[in-house]
Amino acid sequence: MARIYLFDWGDTLMVDLPNQQGKMCDWEYVYAVDGAIEILAELSKKHAIYIATNAADSSEADIQSAFARVGLARYIKGYFCKSNLGIGKGTPAFFYKIIERLGVNPESLLMVGDSYQNDIAPAIKAGVDAIWFNPTQRSNDTCFPIRQIQKLTDLCEQQL
Repeated sequence: MARIYLFDWGDTLMVDLPNQQGKMCDWEYVYAVDGAIEILAELSKKHAIYIATNAADSSEADIQSAFARVGLARYIKGYFCKSNLGIGKGTPAFFYKIIERLGVNPESLLMVGDSYQNDIAPAIKAGVDAIWFNPTQRSNDTCFPIRQIQKLTDLCEQQL
């Protein structure tokens, strides 16, 4: 079954440089996270890929521009952000809006993100499957198991 992948933006697919301010599309240098090009190229052969980001000051066009600068935009079918959904990520309502916009069941979606609080927990509460991209191997302080990967390329090994 083809899934619809939702990827977080900052520190999941593109490096969020801590010393930079403003919109990522305007930064002098932007970088893809290691493995991002490879995993998106592979997944996009059979699955739709969307970005689900909490970026508050970037429009959909700004986000697409940043992805184009690192060669990732060609794999992305669409972008969900505060400016086009009217709500920030971090609550199940963000994911309910995506489900409504795509006209799909929550079970067809898979969220991949680096923030347990903003990406994983609200997705799960909305009925969306999730994988925590956890390259620094932070501890899971919840009382239930969460699928985790340390490298983006580990997604291919997850039989998804």
